[in-house]
Amino acid sequence: MLPCINWLQPFLALISSTLLARGHNCPSSCMCPDHHTVDCTGQGLTKVPEPIPLDVRRLMLSNNWISWIPSDFLVLYSDLVYLDLRNNTLSQLEPGTLSTTSRLVYLDLGSNNLTEIPSGTFGESRSLIKLRMGNNPYLSMIGRDALKGLTSLRDLELEGDGFTELDVTVLESLTSLRMLRLEGNPWICNCHFANLFMWLTENSNKLPKGMEAIECSLPLDGGRVPLSFLSEDSFRECRGILSLTDILIVIFSGICVSVAAIIASFFLASTVHCFQRLSKGGKGDDEEGND
Repeated sequence: MLPCINWLQPFLALISSTLLARGHNCPSSCMCPDHHTVDCTGQGLTKVPEPIPLDVRRLMLSNNWISWIPSDFLVLYSDLVYLDLRNNTLSQLEPGTLSTTSRLVYLDLGSNNLTEIPSGTFGESRSLIKLRMGNNPYLSMIGRDALKGLTSLRDLELEGDGFTELDVTVLESLTSLRMLRLEGNPWICNCHFANLFMWLTENSNKLPKGMEAIECSLPLDGGRVPLSFLSEDSFRECRGILSLTDILIVIFSGICVSVAAIIASFFLASTVHCFQRLSKGGKGDDEEGND
């Protein structure tokens, strides 16, 4: 038996050292109930704690004062599937910050100070199923391509934010979307809102509280009304109004036509002038021949 015990000792030592190392990897101000979970909820943190185990799958950082996430934060955490950053002081996300993990399924960015979600923020996060960004009172803009790579996203929460309008292209790119929350935003029922209203009307089954829970301000008197009180005819005056893109296209087309007309006129005038000179030259030769 003794030779067997002696043979097992190195392996036992290796296992013990591995377990100890994993235990030491848990941040001092957090709890690690298992090898794949780090819980730092409500610890008064001002930045992401260190060290975090590389094999972490659930990372909970809610109810802290974290204002910034390093752009390479998720590079090493390829197993992360659950990330909770709710109720912090995040004001911005650098493009690509959340696009380096392919397994992230749940992401909560609610109750922060985000102002915009620029294109490239999420990249090709194809595994993301639930994205919570509600209760960011200063969040008023999402880039046209910001959510384009989220092909598996089913739940999107944008309630209680600062949106007055939203490019409908953002939602059209979410082919797997099943649930959308937009209530509690200061929407304005103008022509910029018309396309979004039409999309919501066609996809009202994705709104858990229905069209009646979403209100918008009328342009004239500022009174707020539920979207359920409106119809396509409410935006009939917008049908003949060109968007900024359309206006720019018209202006550019007009400039191109004007330049082409000027060039054509110059070419025509030059051609006529040349013919006139040739004609005069021919007449002069005939007169000399007669003499």
